Amino acid sequence: MSESLKDLSTIEYGASPKEIRSNDYTPIGIYGTGGLVGSATKPLFHGPLVVVARKGTLDKPLYINGDCWVIDTAYAVLPNANVDAKWLYYNLLKFDLKKLNESTGVPSISRDYLYRVTFETFALSEQRKIARILSTVDAVIEKTEAVIAKYKAIKSGMLRDLFTRGIDLKTGKLRPSYEDAPELYKQSELGWVPKEWEVVRIDELASMKSGEGITSKSIFDFAQYPVYGGNGLRGFTTMYTHDGNYILIGRQGALCGNVNRVRGKFYASEHAVVVSVFNQISLGWLSQLLDEMNMNQYSEASAQPGLAVSKILRLMVKKPQFDEQNEISKHLLSIDSKAQIENKILYKYQQLKFALMSDLLNGKVRVKYNEHIKLEAI
Repeated sequence: MSESLKDLSTIEYGASPKEIRSNDYTPIGIYGTGGLVGSATKPLFHGPLVVVARKGTLDKPLYINGDCWVIDTAYAVLPNANVDAKWLYYNLLKFDLKKLNESTGVPSISRDYLYRVTFETFALSEQRKIARILSTVDAVIEKTEAVIAKYKAIKSGMLRDLFTRGIDLKTGKLRPSYEDAPELYKQSELGWVPKEWEVVRIDELASMKSGEGITSKSIFDFAQYPVYGGNGLRGFTTMYTHDGNYILIGRQGALCGNVNRVRGKFYASEHAVVVSVFNQISLGWLSQLLDEMNMNQYSEASAQPGLAVSKILRLMVKKPQFDEQNEISKHLLSIDSKAQIENKILYKYQQLKFALMSDLLNGKVRVKYNEHIKLEAI
């Protein structure tokens, strides 16, 4: 049976937090369309409830378990007594709230439109079981995202040290800093560098050349060879321009400056820059260096941002010897591999959540058992 949001809840307007905002942390959060924005001295609503945007980012409802204040650009959706708030949240998350936008300017939703949204409904006990299953998957997703964030933080610190201090090949460990062992360093135009290192232009490390033109008619969802453009993978095609190990830099597009390593046969479009490393230059080390340098900052401002390749080739960088380049690359690849494993796990559970939301919330699969939920059994 389907019921409207008006049958399932009461939707209240938020209010300005101007008079109740606290400079110190309190357990009463202030929530807007983008999430938590501060702390309040008193609540406007008592949870559990769902926050839905009235204006702005429409498709990111929030589940709030406790007391809170909701600002005036959002609604508080208060479930009726026979409705589980977490189940209602997942329904609103699944629904495309952007379809309710009634404005040509700042996206907005009227309360009347929101009230008309309908969901397949179940007994309260089944709602709670559905919510517990989806919450279990969410917990794994959140834990995995935290692990990925940890690896990113670790790599950020490693990059800083490895590209300034490098690795002592005798010990396999980071070279002591200049402050601890100044005798291991020399002055250069880029500051203090290890004595074994050089300062060179990027055009002494590799060549850079744009790919070749290709029309959208020649790009497919499934074909033999991947096609890379300014924003990364565009699709697949039946021909290739390169075969081997290369670095690709996005030359144009929203992700202009993104850096990818590509292996095998592929097609590089005119919106990608193909980087071919010279002899005694580690491809892994150079790709990590270019990524750390934030290539996007060298794009030339225009309606369609474009990378100034000639400018990049003239940039000066610190170059270790070849063996040390490989060691640096190996250290960074180790942390990248761990993050990649976690990203695969994250994708798996995101897909599982999507499938479960579709099946359980639409009633395609009914939850009739009453037992402890184990994720392995889902």
